[in-house]
Amino acid sequence: MFAEERHRLIGDLVTSAGRVSVADLARQLEITRETVRRDLAQLEQDGLLRRVHGGAVANGTTSTAEESLSVRTALNHAQKSRIAERAVDLLPSGATSVVLDAGTTTELLAQAMASQVPAPRSAELLVLTHSVPVAYRISTTGTFQLEVIGGRVRALTSAAIGNSTIDQFRALRPDIAFIGANGIHAGFGLSTPDPLEAAVKSAIVACARRVVLLADSSKLGQETLIRFADLDQIDTLVTDSAPEPGLAAALEDADVEVVIA
Repeated sequence: MFAEERHRLIGDLVTSAGRVSVADLARQLEITRETVRRDLAQLEQDGLLRRVHGGAVANGTTSTAEESLSVRTALNHAQKSRIAERAVDLLPSGATSVVLDAGTTTELLAQAMASQVPAPRSAELLVLTHSVPVAYRISTTGTFQLEVIGGRVRALTSAAIGNSTIDQFRALRPDIAFIGANGIHAGFGLSTPDPLEAAVKSAIVACARRVVLLADSSKLGQETLIRFADLDQIDTLVTDSAPEPGLAAALEDADVEVVIA
């Protein structure tokens, strides 16, 4: 196979999978790992991908890359909706305090709660959130109890951030928290690109009696800049497809329940 053909094939694989490994490429293309590394170096120089430890990722898949709320709302919408609807079933019975983190999947959870939880039950639920879109979804029902956690609102995510937001969460002990993440990785844990949002997420994880992570399969195996929690700090992962074996084993070792929506 000529180098141009290999480069085209590698580019297609990175685009479709998001990440490729040197070992897998060497096996699939029947070439040495040294040749694969030279090909990846050339493709990186051409701006077609970015090399990482053990392989390469799609160009633009950086540790600080973060789409706007409007863009993220359209990404994997069907999968996120299934996750949100399944997460409603995890709400405890009786009077319950519930933290809803900022994010598109947690916003869909708020929407699902508004449509699926009947009025007598919803009146027992106190929802706490620092997300403007989530607060709006919950407030329009008029039946849930709602407490908005304040702070400076970050325009990109419409979420409150800063020390006052963190202090308010630290003073709470909610029954359950539903959180989002930009990446969940076997070794690195849960991560997000922005340090201020990471600090708020850490405070939520630390304060809640039970933590449920809502993450569609595009987040599985990914690492972004800031780790805000280890795997053993969450109780349940709700996702749309089974994690790959390495992550599945790490989740099992951390005693994390995996729910497939």
